[in-house]
Amino acid sequence: MSDTPTRAAAPWIAVAIGVAVLAADQLSKFWAEQTLTLGERMPLLGDVLGIQLVYNPGAAFSLGAGTTWIFTVLAGIGAIVALWFAWRVRSRAWAICIGLLLGGAVTHFLDRLLRAPSFGQGHVVDFIAYFDWFIGNVADIAIFAGAVMVLVLTARGVAWRPPAEPEVADEPAGTDEVTGPEGQPRP
Repeated sequence: MSDTPTRAAAPWIAVAIGVAVLAADQLSKFWAEQTLTLGERMPLLGDVLGIQLVYNPGAAFSLGAGTTWIFTVLAGIGAIVALWFAWRVRSRAWAICIGLLLGGAVTHFLDRLLRAPSFGQGHVVDFIAYFDWFIGNVADIAIFAGAVMVLVLTARGVAWRPPAEPEVADEPAGTDEVTGPEGQPRP
């Protein structure tokens, strides 16, 4: 049995997941900015997990804080690449993976482009504190999950765009309008 409907729906699955990640990330950042005090940590699970509002000008672990515009460009490229794959994906598992990466890339791009302190130099809102290692957000979780899925799907040999299924002929093999079965001329 064919999974052609799933293959046709895969791009829409990727886009829907991307939109869901974008919405969840932006809504959670809005909540964090309205609720939390900048820099103040509130433990959720002792030192393991907490919430702490910070504005990150750099990448993970605040690396490259002085080169925010580079991360804006990279996030924009990441969003375009993820969208390109999203429209071409034909595997449900890869659609989920690409949707997570797409949503994370788009929301980070929008943060860098539109948030303070200036256009293209925006700081990302982070508020999920992991031990004393780093502080992230919902988009970071989506990107991490998508990256892990890339590794797992690649290791398992799952194709992101499985080969097309052969066309099913309406007539038995070896027949057409000019010749009959076995290639013999029709009377």
